[in-house]
Amino acid sequence: MANREQFRLGLVGYGEIGSTLGAGLRGAGLEAIACYDRYAFDGPYADLIQGRAREAGVTLVRSNAELAAAADLIVSVTPGASSLESAAAFAPVLTERHTFLDFASATPKIKTTVAETLAASGALLGDGSIEGTPLHGYAMRMLSSGPAGERVRDLLVPWGMQIEFTGPVLGTASGIKIIRSVLIKGIEALTDEMLLAARQYGIDEVVLASAAKTLARPWMDTVQSLTPSGVIHAKRRAEELEMSADAVADAGVEPIMARAVAQRLRWKESLGLKDHFKGVVPRTYQEAVEAMALKAGLKPADPA
Repeated sequence: MANREQFRLGLVGYGEIGSTLGAGLRGAGLEAIACYDRYAFDGPYADLIQGRAREAGVTLVRSNAELAAAADLIVSVTPGASSLESAAAFAPVLTERHTFLDFASATPKIKTTVAETLAASGALLGDGSIEGTPLHGYAMRMLSSGPAGERVRDLLVPWGMQIEFTGPVLGTASGIKIIRSVLIKGIEALTDEMLLAARQYGIDEVVLASAAKTLARPWMDTVQSLTPSGVIHAKRRAEELEMSADAVADAGVEPIMARAVAQRLRWKESLGLKDHFKGVVPRTYQEAVEAMALKAGLKPADPA
């Protein structure tokens, strides 16, 4: 990796992520960091934003145009819902000298639309995603992709950031994060529902300890265990989850997650996969997933 290179960094958004990056990179010695946050001077958290920026030595600017003038690399860390609006505001002020990368959690389709919105500017464009959390400081795990992905990695990693380039196709980094969130955020919601119900039965610590024993193995081992066997045992597992949903409801907790899981398992049962595999558990999770996709009529995966 190249040696540290001083460059002018612009941050879009100075919330939890933006302020963590700003403080971390300034502390590492990056000299010129500016930030545009639409709420920095007029909003409920203006004092907090200004205080964080002042303490870190990050310059707050008042417009997209001011940020474009103050920065060569612009990194957007706004919420994903703001990606398209933010891109539209930057379209008139970016030029060929800019590199722009959106790290918001959004779909590949949104990131592609962001790139299309900014294409006429001539800026080098890419997308990114954040896999880690601010608990790890500014070195939280990140992914980058698209034409700007390698340049952003090469500029920021020497300053202590952790960025993995995932390929030249714009949207790849965001796709990894947003689809991964189905599992990660699903685990959070499932855990909430399980613990709320278990609390009402007075067994929350015991239930959690029991689940922890089952999950105390490498995740790939869990996938290789559950997914292949699931195509054979979908009916039995659906019936169990329907009873789980009843137990959660009996505890006075709406079984949103349990009912959704049961519905997905009933869908899997409806594909007739047990007959497809003649009752024999497939060897790998890939075989199971491909069979589900085939029966569901999904088109083959794009090799790109």
